[in-house]
Amino acid sequence: MNINESVALVTGANRGIGKAFIHALVQAGAKRIYATARTLDSLTEAIAIAPDRIIPLVLDVTSTEQIAAAVEKSGDVNLLINNAGVLGAGGLFTSSSVETAHWEMETNYFGTLYMIRAFAPILKRNGGGAIVNLLSFSSVVNVPVFSSYSASKAAVHSLTQGVRAELAQQGTLVVGVFPGPVDTEMLASVQIDKAPPSQIAQAALHAVEQGIEDVSPDALSENVFTDIRQNLKGLEKQFASMMPQ
Repeated sequence: MNINESVALVTGANRGIGKAFIHALVQAGAKRIYATARTLDSLTEAIAIAPDRIIPLVLDVTSTEQIAAAVEKSGDVNLLINNAGVLGAGGLFTSSSVETAHWEMETNYFGTLYMIRAFAPILKRNGGGAIVNLLSFSSVVNVPVFSSYSASKAAVHSLTQGVRAELAQQGTLVVGVFPGPVDTEMLASVQIDKAPPSQIAQAALHAVEQGIEDVSPDALSENVFTDIRQNLKGLEKQFASMMPQ
């Protein structure tokens, strides 16, 4: 798929990786970009990147009503980028851990599922197109400091594989992107080397253009997947040392 002249919709486009996707799509020549977030005010900076090509939409991916409204306004989409997500912390045994897990699963897993179900017919009508799901290296190995987040992303990883199989007949490419830590507000308090958001967005769009299904967009992610292929149990033990305080 050629990003040039494509029509994209990006969830969670107001900051971090989402805003980096807006930049990358503009640079790649996308014809129209629907930038979505839970409030229009938060999209001011994203719109300013290319006001003539960016259309802001209010969209909470946990709201099927708002998703339906977005579908009505963006029937020309052929590239869906499921970037919106939330991250909690504190491990699995805090007083609020179950509530945190529900919140993460509802946004990260069910929100992605809702979006794909709503837009798959549009992608089919527009020639197949592509879906990009923002996952994480923690989709494949649990990081206990973010245990329930890891679980939600593991669910989205499995969802990505299932959607890929079901949408193959309509010619829709489904790309899973597995970054390591990224330099965003979400991980501001985590003291670790982080990749710039632009690197993640550019790697994902390159994968769309090349038809690559699984993307390790940074050095840590690539190392994780190399280790997984070589020693899954050893990698589990390595990350098990990262315990919540």
